Amino acid sequence: GFHVIPSVSSIVPESCLLIVVGLLVGGLIKGVGEEPPILKSNIFFLFLLPPIILDAGYFLPLRQFTENLGTILIFAVVGTLWNAFFLGGLMYAVCQLSGPSLNHIGLLANLLFGSIISAVDPVAVLAVFEEIHINELLPILLSPALPSPPQVLYHLFEEFANFEQVTIIDIILGFLSFFVVSLGGVFVGVIYGVIAAFTSRFTSHIRVIEPLFVFLYSYMAYLSAELFHLSGIMALIASGVVMRPYVEANISHKSHTTIKYFLKMWSSVSETLIFIFLGVSTVAGHHYWNWTFVISTLLFCLIARVLGVLVLTWFINKFRIVKLTPKDQFIIAYGGLRGAIAFSLGYLLDYKHFGMRDMFLTAIITVIFFTVFVGPCPAGAAPKGAQAANPLGFLFQFLDHLLTGIEDICGHYGHHHWKDKLNRFNKKYVKKCLIAGERSKEPQLIAFYHKMEMKQEMELVESGGIG
Repeated sequence: GFHVIPSVSSIVPESCLLIVVGLLVGGLIKGVGEEPPILKSNIFFLFLLPPIILDAGYFLPLRQFTENLGTILIFAVVGTLWNAFFLGGLMYAVCQLSGPSLNHIGLLANLLFGSIISAVDPVAVLAVFEEIHINELLPILLSPALPSPPQVLYHLFEEFANFEQVTIIDIILGFLSFFVVSLGGVFVGVIYGVIAAFTSRFTSHIRVIEPLFVFLYSYMAYLSAELFHLSGIMALIASGVVMRPYVEANISHKSHTTIKYFLKMWSSVSETLIFIFLGVSTVAGHHYWNWTFVISTLLFCLIARVLGVLVLTWFINKFRIVKLTPKDQFIIAYGGLRGAIAFSLGYLLDYKHFGMRDMFLTAIITVIFFTVFVGPCPAGAAPKGAQAANPLGFLFQFLDHLLTGIEDICGHYGHHHWKDKLNRFNKKYVKKCLIAGERSKEPQLIAFYHKMEMKQEMELVESGGIG
């Protein structure tokens, strides 16, 4: 009904309706005297989240991502630290001023709560932003990598809860682990991405299993990173980004089509289940409502997000050629949609160390519902941008070479110079190892032609032009 009736989809995003369906299903199950199922954290992190992150990472627009990498990292790392400590500090102050009902909640518990509630959910962001068709740059800035820093902070504060006393050395080591976990996840992902690309060299006689290698190695990267307590999200994104250009050069058109549509279907099913289970789990969970704590959380979440985006964008725009406009800043600030990641992290809390777990979960659910239901409405007023890939890709490559030559003449080695060096190294050594046959030696113009040819064929299939 949602997809058949255009007037419904233009007013309410699908994610909102799925949560409502989950609430109704949970209410019906409870009404007949049964206990509704709860979205278990291990099921979410092991089975439902990986397909969504892999879909976003594998089809990540690499040029836009690399050109905006500095902006993404500032929003992901500095923005996360700001949100977690600003919100955690203010909530600690609220607890201390609220009397006996809340003043037993310590600073560490509030900082942990701040790290949970600062976890922007890629499921909600990608689902809502895809439906309202905003400027294609903004979902890249709200990258799928954003949940990784809050998860690292969460595990750090959770570990501190087991200590009798937290020393300065513990804090320093904790902040070092913040970067080690993220970079370690990237390293694991790159290794598996290279192995997947190398394996795809030898599949020319068994085309039917080509898509399997993409899914298998990506999931192994995620599990391996999580096994060593590194960032599985970063590992998935890194493996998808690294393997895609080499795998696409080795596999057949049919395998490429299979990978694309299977990943889209897989991630879509996961999104649907996540949003429905969020609604069901809301009905099934144990709640403890405290007006002061819940309203303060909601208010400070909005304040922290807006202040963080304004300050960081003011700093970022000093170094960007294409500035982020006030409208872009508004969408980024309102794009801080919370969802199943925040809920699952809250559900993992141990009653032994966090006696107010139920109150934390109630506040988290309130913030999730507010951001998912209210957040998309102003964002829907944003200017609609084209979602298709830019057809001027070859012109951009020409400009890259031109600017590299200008930098060499001027004696100024900017990012175009180093990008050209990396491309030359890739063509001279890496492609020969990871791409089979003549495709490893073909000029950039021919490679670009093959890429555009594949894209046009897939567009024809989608439009029904080919039977």
